[in-house]
Amino acid sequence: MPKPAIKTAAKPAMSSAGKRGKPSTPKSLAKSQTTKPKTASKLKAKHGEQKRLHPRNLHLNGYDFPALMASYPKLKAFVRPTPYGALSIDFADPLAVKTLNAALLNHHYGLAFWDIPKGALCPPIPGRVDYLHYLADLLFEGGKVKRAAAIHALDIGTGANGVYAILGHQVYDWQFVASDINPQSLANVQRIIDNNPSLQGHLSLRQQQDEKAVFKGIIQASDRFELTLCNPPFHGSLKEASEGSLRKVRNLQLNRGEQPKAASATLNFGGQAAELWCQGGERQFLATMIRESQAFAEQCLWFTSLVSKQENLKPCYQALAKLGVDTVKTIEMQQGNKITRVLAWSFHSQAKRLQWRNQIVSGT
Repeated sequence: MPKPAIKTAAKPAMSSAGKRGKPSTPKSLAKSQTTKPKTASKLKAKHGEQKRLHPRNLHLNGYDFPALMASYPKLKAFVRPTPYGALSIDFADPLAVKTLNAALLNHHYGLAFWDIPKGALCPPIPGRVDYLHYLADLLFEGGKVKRAAAIHALDIGTGANGVYAILGHQVYDWQFVASDINPQSLANVQRIIDNNPSLQGHLSLRQQQDEKAVFKGIIQASDRFELTLCNPPFHGSLKEASEGSLRKVRNLQLNRGEQPKAASATLNFGGQAAELWCQGGERQFLATMIRESQAFAEQCLWFTSLVSKQENLKPCYQALAKLGVDTVKTIEMQQGNKITRVLAWSFHSQAKRLQWRNQIVSGT
């Protein structure tokens, strides 16, 4: 496949946050770069410009701890001043991180209840909602981004937290199918749905029975999705996942000015087996996803996935070129010092994508 052409995305206009639980859509948005057929593009910050959270991200300027504690008093027990005088929590404490997530979901996204089992992945909300904002830009391809209940999305590997489906509905009113191979994870997401009337009737759960499959067994003949999204298992083995968890715990200790000390493999953001690792790791998971996507090309407008390891992009591009996809895009995202990418591909031409999308969102 030819080397992807590098294009610079226009910077979206800043917007004010919407009402609690219903973030508003700003009047002006970035015009996304659309590639020519059979080409790829990379959307990144201008040279010399530091990449930040998406301009529509409500967490662009950090956490408002006084407001969060006022909305969710349980958070008070975990908030303390830093040596620099700012308020924060101990991000090495899994319970503190989980409580912060519950507070964020309550204060900004209108959730009355959110909880996860001990040891389950507890994802950072700002980074997760960032992915969704970039997907909205991708879908509307330079047009005005709208909340649209007619848009259907598929979350592959939703985990016990279900945050992509939850945030996607609360922010953009999208309808979700959320899948996972772990029945206990799905049971917990169902518990979250049952305790939040705003989610009921908008999130559907499906269990993947085949550990080697991604879309097969999940996408049904009658399904049509405007978007698929996924945060693939990062590691290739339990040993690799445990070592990564311990490394992050040590880094958190060093950042707090503490001497590294022995710690268990319980990461501050948790993670059960299926959430953190699979045979072959991220590279193999992506290869399977790309291969299976061809069978569902007419049922899905955009396929997307996070890609944590940059070296995994090249084999993805090669696999997509062999399938003859129409458009490939790579969108860089950054939260703090962590950089990740959204890989997106579509088998449909731009004209067909616009026709599909306009039919779906007309009248919204």
